[in-house]
Amino acid sequence: MLLTRLLDRRILFVGGKGGVGKTSIASSLALLAANTGRRVLIVSTDPAHSLGDIFEKSIGDREVSLSKNLWGLEIDSEREADRHIAAVKQNMKTLVAPKMYAEIDRQLDLARYSPGAVEAAVLERVADLMCAGDEHYDLVIFDTAPTGHTVRLLSLPDIITAWTEGMLNHRDRSRRLGKLLDVLQKDGKETSDHGMMDFVNDQSKNQRNEEISKILQNRRDKFQKAREALTDPEIVGFLLVLNPERLPILESIKAVDVLRKFQIDISGLVINRILPSELTGDFLMDRLKQQSHYMNEISRSFAGIQSIPIQLLERDVYGTEMLEKLGHVLSEAISSSEIL
Repeated sequence: MLLTRLLDRRILFVGGKGGVGKTSIASSLALLAANTGRRVLIVSTDPAHSLGDIFEKSIGDREVSLSKNLWGLEIDSEREADRHIAAVKQNMKTLVAPKMYAEIDRQLDLARYSPGAVEAAVLERVADLMCAGDEHYDLVIFDTAPTGHTVRLLSLPDIITAWTEGMLNHRDRSRRLGKLLDVLQKDGKETSDHGMMDFVNDQSKNQRNEEISKILQNRRDKFQKAREALTDPEIVGFLLVLNPERLPILESIKAVDVLRKFQIDISGLVINRILPSELTGDFLMDRLKQQSHYMNEISRSFAGIQSIPIQLLERDVYGTEMLEKLGHVLSEAISSSEIL
């Protein structure tokens, strides 16, 4: 059963174009899973958080109880970037001469506003939650940012892992070169604080090299673990949400192509906010005719992916009552869903 397969995974990403109802779907699924007795954490990675609005509770950067067996967390991307840069500064200052501290601050303050810095920091937090989530929760659901951000988020582990591997190889070459230079030194004098990264003796240099390697290896290992989980359909699923409209369809097609490129399992496709067929009136009939066209296009464009049609509800989805109602609709739709 698709619902069981979705909620039995350890990690579930719910993504799609902004405004299609991702947060409502993710929240309803989280509540469904929690009501079965599973310990669930729902995490919003979207800078424009609406998780707290839907649950009518204040949710911040720390886990907050939303109901029995259910907790919520909104990743603050700006705070995450600041925290990440501060940690890098602290690590760097333990590895260089004190006179370099001001330059480290200057360079990393500039890097804080470089393209991709915030996304990299958010990814670090997501990777931490993916790796440690099973220690505290049975299921972690990520209510992701619009598809473009999510695609970049998924591609970063490969990029950062490759960069880290390059840095580790560079460290090995530098260490071998350093040993060679030490042998060639004729005067035998120990280096001092005159160099950028020179320490007072060989023991300090060796300690510095070990610390750099340890930091890089830990970072590489974390992203490799997250990458392995992302490509394991027994651990991670990805649920796409779209509306029967042109722009969400086009963006979802791009998302499917990229997810398949990265070998991410696409668990299903939620077609959200479908107009009821019994509506009347010229305006509504025109909307239904357009909707029918796009529903056919969805069937053609997403062949082989299990579709989950959800009709437009009579009220906005917020609060436990409406979330449980949407959860009931979702459960029934998933039970009767079909392969497109």
